[in-house]
Amino acid sequence: MSDNQPAPDEILRLINGYWSTGIIAAAATHHLFTHLDQGADTAGELARRADISERGAQTLLDGLLSINLVELHGTRYRNSPSAAAYLVQGRPADLSGMARLKLGHMAHLTTLPDVVAAGGPISDPTTEVADNPHWGKVVTAIAAQSVPAAAVAADVLHLSQAGAISILDVGGGSGVYSATWLERNPQARSTQLDWEPINQIARRLLDERGLGDRFSCIDGDFHTTDFGTAAYDVALYSHIAHQEGPEDNVAVFTRLKDALKPGGALVVCDYVVQDDRSGPAFPLLFASEMLLKSKQGGTWRRSDYHDWLTKAGFTDVTFHAAPPATLVIAR
Repeated sequence: MSDNQPAPDEILRLINGYWSTGIIAAAATHHLFTHLDQGADTAGELARRADISERGAQTLLDGLLSINLVELHGTRYRNSPSAAAYLVQGRPADLSGMARLKLGHMAHLTTLPDVVAAGGPISDPTTEVADNPHWGKVVTAIAAQSVPAAAVAADVLHLSQAGAISILDVGGGSGVYSATWLERNPQARSTQLDWEPINQIARRLLDERGLGDRFSCIDGDFHTTDFGTAAYDVALYSHIAHQEGPEDNVAVFTRLKDALKPGGALVVCDYVVQDDRSGPAFPLLFASEMLLKSKQGGTWRRSDYHDWLTKAGFTDVTFHAAPPATLVIAR
C-alpha cells in the first residue's frame, strides 16, 4: 500500500455496519446497558446478571467498545454518556426497543438494489393499515425518539406558561408529545387523531402517567377525518410528512391551518435536509428507508416545508434543531 493510499478500515467498517445493529440489539435484549448502569462492570458480572455466557458478554463488550457505546477504565466497563442516556431500560428516551425492532428489519435491505432501480417499493407496502398487529411493538419502540424533540418544542412554544390551551396531535402514535406537553402544562388538554388500535396504546400510556383525564382520542385516518375549524391552539404533525408526497402535505397543512385558532401554531417534526442536500447525516441516511417503504415519500428540504406551509396559508415559518430531527413551527 502506497503512502498516499488510504487504509480500507473505514470502508470495511461501513460494509460491516450490520454488526453494529446486531451488537446493540443483542445487548439491549439482554439488558446489558441497564446492568452496566447498575454497577455490573466486568464480563463475568454481566454474564451472571444477564444469565448469558461470559464469552457472549465479553464479545458484546468488545463490540460496544468499538462503536463507542461503552468505555473501558482499567479493567472495568461502563456505559458511554450516549448509552447511559438512550439505552438504559426505563429512561424516558430509552431507544433499546428500537434497536431490537431494527434488527428484525435488516432483511428488508436485501431488496434495496432492486428498489433503487425501480424508484420505490417493488411490492405494495402492507404495514400502513389500522389492524396490523405490528403496531403493538412499533408504536412503543419508536416513541422514545420523540422525547427530546417534544421537550424542545415545549420550550420554543413556552407551553408551560401557555395556560388552558387545546392541542391536536395528528398521527400521534404513542402520545409521547401529548404526555410531555400535558406534564409541562397542567391546564392543557390534548386530542390525538390516529387509528383505533394505536389510540388504545396511547390511552394506556397516558393513563399510566396520570394524564388520561386531559387526553382524548379521535379514531380515524388523518387523510379523511375532519380536523375541525378554529378549534385548537397548537397542532402537531410529527414524522408523517416524510411518508407523504408534496401535494398531500400541502393538503394536510391547509386543513391544519383551518383547524387552528387565530394565532395558533403548527408544529411539524421530521428529518429535514438542507436545501443543497449536504446534510444533516441522519436525515440523508433516512431517505433510503423512505425509498424502501414509501411510494412517494422522502426526506424533504427546508425550502419544501417553507413552500408547502406558505401555500397552506401560514406566514411565519421557523426552523429549530432537535437532532437528529428538525422542528418546523408555522403560524
